[in-house]
Amino acid sequence: MKQCVRRGRRHVLTALICNALLVAAGYAGDQPQWGQAWTRNMVSGETGLIEDFDPATGRNVKWVALLGSETWATPVVSQGRIFLGTNNDPPRDPRHKGDRSLLLCLDEKDGGLLWQLVVTKLGSDPYLDWPKAGIVSPATVEGDRVYVITNRGEAVCLDIEGQRNGNDGPYQEEGRHMVPDNGEPLAVTDIDADIIWLFDIPNQAGTWPHDGAHGSILIDGDFLYVNTSNGVDNTHRVIRRPEGPSLIVLDKKTGRLLARDNEGIGPRIFHSTWSSPAMGVFNGRKLVFFCGGDGVVYAFEPLQAAPSGGKVEMLKRVWRFDPDPSAPKENVSEYLRNREVSPSNVKSTPVFFENHLYVTHGGDIWWGKNQAWLKRIDATKTGDVTDSALVWSCELKEHCCSTPSVHDGLIYVADCGRMVHCIDAGTGETCWTHETKGEIWASTLVADGKVYVGTQRRDFWVLAAGREKKVLSTVPLDSAIAATPVAANGVLYVTTMKKLYALQKPQ
Repeated sequence: MKQCVRRGRRHVLTALICNALLVAAGYAGDQPQWGQAWTRNMVSGETGLIEDFDPATGRNVKWVALLGSETWATPVVSQGRIFLGTNNDPPRDPRHKGDRSLLLCLDEKDGGLLWQLVVTKLGSDPYLDWPKAGIVSPATVEGDRVYVITNRGEAVCLDIEGQRNGNDGPYQEEGRHMVPDNGEPLAVTDIDADIIWLFDIPNQAGTWPHDGAHGSILIDGDFLYVNTSNGVDNTHRVIRRPEGPSLIVLDKKTGRLLARDNEGIGPRIFHSTWSSPAMGVFNGRKLVFFCGGDGVVYAFEPLQAAPSGGKVEMLKRVWRFDPDPSAPKENVSEYLRNREVSPSNVKSTPVFFENHLYVTHGGDIWWGKNQAWLKRIDATKTGDVTDSALVWSCELKEHCCSTPSVHDGLIYVADCGRMVHCIDAGTGETCWTHETKGEIWASTLVADGKVYVGTQRRDFWVLAAGREKKVLSTVPLDSAIAATPVAANGVLYVTTMKKLYALQKPQ
């Protein structure tokens, strides 16, 4: 085992050296989490990226990896590996039959499988863990650890090497974790994940997930900030765990629950808690930003130290901002299927940029009103800042699931009305819009002077970044696109439901 550990460390060291050389060559390097560190801005410093490609002829296609039948997660790239959630249809390992959720660890060079985390479904209720959805949360990688939220609502810490360097602890139940409850444990192999620790959010934090577990884990020092995905039950009218937290903090090394919000969000959740936490620093002060399932944006003081004696602290709120103050706040289930009047919620991640927060919000895509907005919020205020922090509001066409990209004085954001918007960051005025062929659930990526985005109608768009609209290309792909494109080490990664495309100009 010691020999394997040395070999694993050598692999990591080699990857770090290669990344340094890539940066020197003009590449920005790895993309180990959703968006830029802390701020969550989906902007990359990569250059020399493709502006068009052709899967049929292989032009500008480095490789293509087959995934499951549904892939909703966005990939991350770190240390020569790509981490991506999908499902088990068709199985990569004949030991695993039926509906399973996977986190794949693929080789960055060719898309080959290195190892996989296999997770069974949460239960028979489809609204707890939607059939075939797979693992939808993007992973977060730091050093030799991979952090992700599984379809069962488990926050897990994984060894980046998988089982190839042995089964590290303290968690040792990987064989049992891979099978349904009361199933016979499987023998652990080299292509299986190595779970270091596991925190069962529904059972240990007292929550009730809806449709699955959503969210990218945010790392701040020794602390992990995690969205619990607390939501309604299968009636869509009852919050089973109204006292459950929406945002929790775990110890990065052990998985112990350290802190939670105390905002009483549960009874006001209209559907589920979708948004990932973000962080920002201004005037030397750090804040954690989180959008609750009640449609309200919160800013918290970050945890300074782990509480002693197994205590769980309550996060200290610095401010709250309600982006839709006239929307219903009580008895919210009465507004189900109302496309004119309903509560708002936030499905995207807030983005921090130059002392401001950019948030998309609006009616629920399945159950609420059609309206949606992008808002710029002054993040430096305190208290209830609903009436004082709004800088501007820009109405979008229809429901919005997308996180905005802020770059060079402009904001790029997509919506479910098949529209890509370019908005002036200073004024909130629209510079241009572009209508696509299908509605957009993914977010935009801005990189190398280009705006990349895919749609549910499987068309992938490349537009020129800037105040004048220019379409560079549109490429029809094999299946729908829900994941956000990612750029790393000179390669653009585009994920469809069934395939991962690594796109690069010939070297």
